[in-house]
Amino acid sequence: MDSDQKVFEKHLHNIWQKQSFERSLQTFNHQNIQVLDPGIYNDNGAGPDFKHSRVQIGGLTYVGDIEIDLDYSDWKKHGHNIDSKYNKVILHVTLTNRLKQNFVFTKAGRKVPSISLQKFISDNAIPIENITPSSKLNGKFKCSGINEKVSYKLKKKFIVELGIQRFNKKSKRMLDRLKELLFISENNIKEPVIKYELSEQFLNREFTHEDFNNPKLWQQLLYEMIFEALGYSKNKSPMLKLAKYANLEFIDKLGTDQKLKDYIETSLFHISGIMPDVESLPENEVSEYERRLSEDWQMIKKIYDSKFLNETQWSFLNHRPQNFPTIRIAGGIIILFEIIHGNLIPQLIKKFEEIRSDKILINSVRSLFIVKSDGYWSNHYVFGKEANVKIKYFVGASRADEIVINVILPFLAVYFDIFGKKQLLKRVLNIFHIYTQRSDNKIVRETSEVIGLDGYKKRTIFAQGMIELFRGYCLKNKCLECEIGKRVFN
Repeated sequence: MDSDQKVFEKHLHNIWQKQSFERSLQTFNHQNIQVLDPGIYNDNGAGPDFKHSRVQIGGLTYVGDIEIDLDYSDWKKHGHNIDSKYNKVILHVTLTNRLKQNFVFTKAGRKVPSISLQKFISDNAIPIENITPSSKLNGKFKCSGINEKVSYKLKKKFIVELGIQRFNKKSKRMLDRLKELLFISENNIKEPVIKYELSEQFLNREFTHEDFNNPKLWQQLLYEMIFEALGYSKNKSPMLKLAKYANLEFIDKLGTDQKLKDYIETSLFHISGIMPDVESLPENEVSEYERRLSEDWQMIKKIYDSKFLNETQWSFLNHRPQNFPTIRIAGGIIILFEIIHGNLIPQLIKKFEEIRSDKILINSVRSLFIVKSDGYWSNHYVFGKEANVKIKYFVGASRADEIVINVILPFLAVYFDIFGKKQLLKRVLNIFHIYTQRSDNKIVRETSEVIGLDGYKKRTIFAQGMIELFRGYCLKNKCLECEIGKRVFN
């Protein structure tokens, strides 16, 4: 293949979806493969390429996900071996596998068969597409410096469309989790101790607003999504797990007296695995705060029956101390208390119903998620070591912006849609269109500079569109599927 030509994964996806094979599939060690169901194409850009697939390998039938890569080595190059989203993969499908390696391994350590399609498809089954030499400039941005001929208007339109797509994906993810929480509630499942699969009957069910009348479903959903958002990229997963392990069903058992916030704090720091073992420390090295958490936990642990995280699952390295998971958990606890006992969800709904000015509404909603520091964590970044500078906020204005954009607006869009509040749903979408953030990130800055939309990097809908462009197209070399790339490279 010429160095200026490229095979695109989309063609492999198409072959798998249509099962366009010239003969029956086999593994390298000659086990027959029968595809009972190729699965549902995953178009949200995160996780395996096909979900809910059914494949018979040898005499066994497997149900799970399919990941498709151009070459066997891409499994590790793309980090699938350390990404829990790929733990349910049952078959790794590639175009090439020069060394005929039989297996890949998931993060959970499970061995997954890997097959090459090269000898099962015709020579002309996959089109080879041209990429001009100049498109190899500037690392991940293949069109850097050569996209000026694409009209400003088209770029803006495309980025806005991508911003809306990203918003819709977030809303759909929340709706899917809400349905899952309903399933857990109806079947009295103790998540995550008992593993479960949503039944086909449940998946095909026609839902009405009455199914979602239980406020606990909405509170748990908001709790999980806010904690995940507080985790930044490196601590998203453990923060989300923490909210699922220490769920509201457990927190309800802690009582309702004035010590509830202390009990929540005790529980989350112990379940997170970050709390030190006070018993093993010299008495003069243990603060009153740590001693209180330890003493309260002796009582609380008797009613806790779910999983624990451990300290190695959290990332402290290369973070500003302000963004340490200890500080984020401390801020999350205060927001969680507002969800449970401060009527946070009714407050949000009321603001959208009553505040007419968009600007005042945005500032009012943002202010709900700015959390000032208090107590032990106002002068500690980690347990046992006092900070040199006082910590003013657990959650500042920039992070509050991120929560509003990535959690609150999609959450309310789902809520208003389910309960048929069409005007309020329009209001949410309008706020998303006009929202201006106080800060941006590296992806947005670099993408906006490359495509010449630097003046829009703090407009939320554009910022979200640029993230979608970078992650969904630039990182995956999908230049010829991108509205900008099509005009540059064709």
